[in-house]
Amino acid sequence: MRRLVFFLAAVTLELTVVKLGQAHDPDPPELEVSEVTVIGERPIAASSQQFIPDKEVVLQPQGRPAQVLRLIPGMLAVEHSGGAGKADQYFLRGFDADHGTDVAFFADGMPINLRTHAHGQGYTDLAFIIPETIEGLDVYKGAYLPEYGDFATAGAVNFRTRQVVQEGVVQASGGQFDTQRYLLMFSPTKDKIRTLFAVENFYTNGPFEHDNRYLRTNLLGKMTTNLTGRDELSLKATFQKSKWNASGEIPHRVVRDGTLDRFGAIDPSEGGTTLRATGVMNYHYDTTSGGQLFANAYGQYYRLDLFTNFTFFLNDPVNGDGIQQSDRRVMYGGDIGYKQRGEILGIPSIGTIGFQMRVDDIHAKLGTQTTRTPTGTTTDSDVLEASYAPFIKAEVQPTSWVRLAGGLRWETFTYDVHNLCTTCAERPDGRKSSGIVLPKMNLILGPWASTEFFANYGEGYHSNDARSAVAPASSPLARARSYEVGIRSRPWGPERIELIATVWRLDLQSELVFVGDEGTTEIRGPSRRQGFEVAARGQVWGPLYVNGSFTWTQAEFRNGDAIPLAPEYTAYGAAILKWPEGLTSQLQATYLGVRPLIEDRSIKSPSWITFDLSERYRLPIKLPHGRMEAFLFVQNLFNTEWEQATFAFASQLRNEPVAVTGIHFVPGNPRTFMGGVAWYF
Repeated sequence: MRRLVFFLAAVTLELTVVKLGQAHDPDPPELEVSEVTVIGERPIAASSQQFIPDKEVVLQPQGRPAQVLRLIPGMLAVEHSGGAGKADQYFLRGFDADHGTDVAFFADGMPINLRTHAHGQGYTDLAFIIPETIEGLDVYKGAYLPEYGDFATAGAVNFRTRQVVQEGVVQASGGQFDTQRYLLMFSPTKDKIRTLFAVENFYTNGPFEHDNRYLRTNLLGKMTTNLTGRDELSLKATFQKSKWNASGEIPHRVVRDGTLDRFGAIDPSEGGTTLRATGVMNYHYDTTSGGQLFANAYGQYYRLDLFTNFTFFLNDPVNGDGIQQSDRRVMYGGDIGYKQRGEILGIPSIGTIGFQMRVDDIHAKLGTQTTRTPTGTTTDSDVLEASYAPFIKAEVQPTSWVRLAGGLRWETFTYDVHNLCTTCAERPDGRKSSGIVLPKMNLILGPWASTEFFANYGEGYHSNDARSAVAPASSPLARARSYEVGIRSRPWGPERIELIATVWRLDLQSELVFVGDEGTTEIRGPSRRQGFEVAARGQVWGPLYVNGSFTWTQAEFRNGDAIPLAPEYTAYGAAILKWPEGLTSQLQATYLGVRPLIEDRSIKSPSWITFDLSERYRLPIKLPHGRMEAFLFVQNLFNTEWEQATFAFASQLRNEPVAVTGIHFVPGNPRTFMGGVAWYF
């Protein structure tokens, strides 16, 4: 609790003393296109819904795209494997969402979460996202919108990419631990046809005794045009390839007794490789009668080979407990629908009807390995998993101060699992189908004195792994019921700071989960999560901009047991200031409170707080074309010793006679400097 008090005092100090600031690029000129009628709902249906603009995204330290998620009140992402490469671990609303099981992620409407993944259900690797290409993040908490289905229990996040950049950029940066990053981004055409191309290359060894050798390459190409005066077509393709070494989750006991450095490794052969190629099409046509036809499609090819070792020599005292997980898949799908604006009995209304589908064609395999040499197979499956979801949505505004929005989503899943390993102990096989109907209701009152009130109810779900779904008496879809009341206010005017407060509850039914690291299923009982969050973001005065939040959550199984890894307190604070001399500065602090690591609360993870500093300076250098900018990021400014992913389980080292249950963790990075220069042309 003392750390929490220190955190709140530090954030207050940021907002009142530190002269830091907001990046502010010149507003881009409007594109000259034919007149288009735009039909759209009022954007806010819940107090917790928000949009994170690109001005905040580009001020985050470079290297991990998931860093931007801490801009969302109550959300954190931490490294999971002692080195970059593997998907992050996500926390939101009392969920340790692991790699994405209860938070839905999208990129321009394309799902990122991977169903029936070799490592974990809903696995979400954000490494294919280039932060500078992001126009902003659409954030939806709870399950209140019928457009979102699988994994959107705690919420959904959509990364929206920009159509063009007004200035191209060539950027080179580097820092400690052999870290290097290079970026090229430009728009060859900006008028009737708008194009965007970006290339990123990133390398780091990290602070670990055994170099990460993490190498990531990203490519993006996007084209947007208007075929007529009333439509818009966008085509986007991305390619990502990564490889890395990892130091894994290490036992706290060997760090405490001095046997191992906190940046050391028990099995330094951990790591992996991954590849992802995607294609996305977004299209809409606005009719002359106030309607809009929309159609979107996407496709992905994905590949992962992951080598881990959590328990060391517990199961195999000779060769060790190394695990190899491989995933090969093609995923495709899309949606089509129609939205109409009009009046019903004189009441302004908007109605939407749509249909979504998704197909995953998967080959997932789990086996044993020693220093990345395969030694056996645990499960080997071909999976064809598909979902189909019609939905309807309506919004009516009977008076100027009352708005009602709601809808219904009907989801149907089909599973076809074919076992390829006749000698394996676990041999999931079979076919099954399952469905769920999800109502959504939202009430918005106001505004009065720039203040709105919200009440929301919605039902969502996350799908379970197909290999457990086909088992007898299984529950393929885990229903979640979410409730929320909140308030949003701008007491000092529409351009000034916004205050947000939300109280919420989420009930999740009993579910059957496939444990990818073991190839077995695990039954979890019903649970309840409830809490509140407060946030403030916006302009305080002049060039000073602040963004801060505090959340409290109680997460328990209905029998009173704690939900392992669920955080009780989280907080974030940032102060940003643009100096008149061309310097933009940001100081931000992130806090994660104590978490129970097992159900009886006898083992808990420590809390931590870290500070980051960002500086961007427009160099006073006259160039024939363009401008120059220098930047500096300092992560963990005060060199705090902190832990990222933290777990409690049994493991056994080679020299230990019996297994020992205790804390295993991934160390947080020490103070790290990274800087560079960018040429905007």
